[in-house]
Amino acid sequence: MTDFGIAFAGSVIDRADAVRSDPDKLAALTNWRARLLRLDGLAPVIAPDGGLEWGTLADADPGAELVFLGLDPAGRAAFVAVDTKLMGVGSTAPPDPRLWQVMGMLSPPDLAVYGAAKALVDWHARHRFCARCGHGTMLTKGGWQRNCSNAACKAEHFPRTDPVTIMTVECEGRLLLGRQPRFPPRRYSALAGFVEPGETVEEAVAREISEEAGLVVRDVRYVASQPWPFPSSLMIACHGVADNDAITIDTTELDDARWFTRNEVIAAMRGDEDAAFIAPPPFAIAYHLVRWWLDR
Repeated sequence: MTDFGIAFAGSVIDRADAVRSDPDKLAALTNWRARLLRLDGLAPVIAPDGGLEWGTLADADPGAELVFLGLDPAGRAAFVAVDTKLMGVGSTAPPDPRLWQVMGMLSPPDLAVYGAAKALVDWHARHRFCARCGHGTMLTKGGWQRNCSNAACKAEHFPRTDPVTIMTVECEGRLLLGRQPRFPPRRYSALAGFVEPGETVEEAVAREISEEAGLVVRDVRYVASQPWPFPSSLMIACHGVADNDAITIDTTELDDARWFTRNEVIAAMRGDEDAAFIAPPPFAIAYHLVRWWLDR
């Protein structure tokens, strides 16, 4: 697949499974050379040079849990702390526009490091108790697992990633895009929805398009994917073809959905002031999906 420069992908951190699975190896790396990624709640802290700000393990709150992110290019252990103020809370809200301004300052590798750290911290904050028996859970495997503290249960819990299909549909040279109520005015993007139990990615695409736009699609194909840490999704970008252009909008999901001509899409992606709509932002995989359609 062509490398689109997807946001939140391309981390320079080696996740070092052999280290995080070995308590002795991990303990040996928990020293003065280890680095601690600084977060403001769940937001990144920007250093004077414009990159992520790092400290030492001595900077961590004594009550915080330390999550091992992996080894940086210099071989130093990289950690992030689960702030005690976040424990039991976390966040499932879409990213604040101000957060995007901060993240826009980061290089792609730094954005990827932050994305993984944010998703992990958020998961730990929201999974303090066992889903099987209700007892408290304990961080293990460097923070890539939590175990139930109840000796009669011993359930193991792992950071989850929720698959989400995000898709464009074409019909007779036009592209289907829609807008949700929370979008800024005039912004249109690809339709999206969670993959449900017992269905393939292709089936999820067909179901979501049918539910949200009343269209039957065929020839669904995979295009690319993007880790999306808000809170912990994997966006699976796809494209399909519709033979009928009659749209029936599910108003509980969408404010609007419509077909756009190639020239209208080009103008929007170019940022023309008089364009028919505002394109999705470059950090979203929907932008790259639309660009892929134009470049085919």
